[in-house]
Amino acid sequence: MMHIVLHEPEIPQNTGNIARTCAATGAILHLIEPLGFSLDEKHVKRAGMDYWHLVDVRRYANYQEFLEKNNFPKVYMATTKSRQTYADVNYEEECYIMFGRESKGIPEEILLESKETCIRIPMAGEARSLNLSNSVAIVLYEALRQHEFNHLLKEGELHHYHW
Repeated sequence: MMHIVLHEPEIPQNTGNIARTCAATGAILHLIEPLGFSLDEKHVKRAGMDYWHLVDVRRYANYQEFLEKNNFPKVYMATTKSRQTYADVNYEEECYIMFGRESKGIPEEILLESKETCIRIPMAGEARSLNLSNSVAIVLYEALRQHEFNHLLKEGELHHYHW
């Protein structure tokens, strides 16, 4: 089971899209407050479509509460500041991958405590960052690929016709 952790997300549509990705992959979604929106907002619900009932969403008042309630897990930290890319890592079957808020990322004081688990998505030139929901999908699917998508639907199970 994979765990996606959003540290103080700001944009409701991104969180809704990420919830939909979690529903499609069986990942647990952890939300660390403050959130820049209410989970009841129509933009969050619309972006997540009718998948919200499929998502295990867990909320925390702050990062320390998240750590304590999850027994201080090893957390991969997605940041533009790391030398290590997301593809350089061997993800555990039950790993936690954290992403920061859209405007500032994960606070540096948290990153400095976890330098060895910081990862980045390579980008060209002057680009500062990718969209949060795209970044989650990129890293999550790499972690799932490393485990051969072991709990997801197998070829042909989704459609009436088998190819």
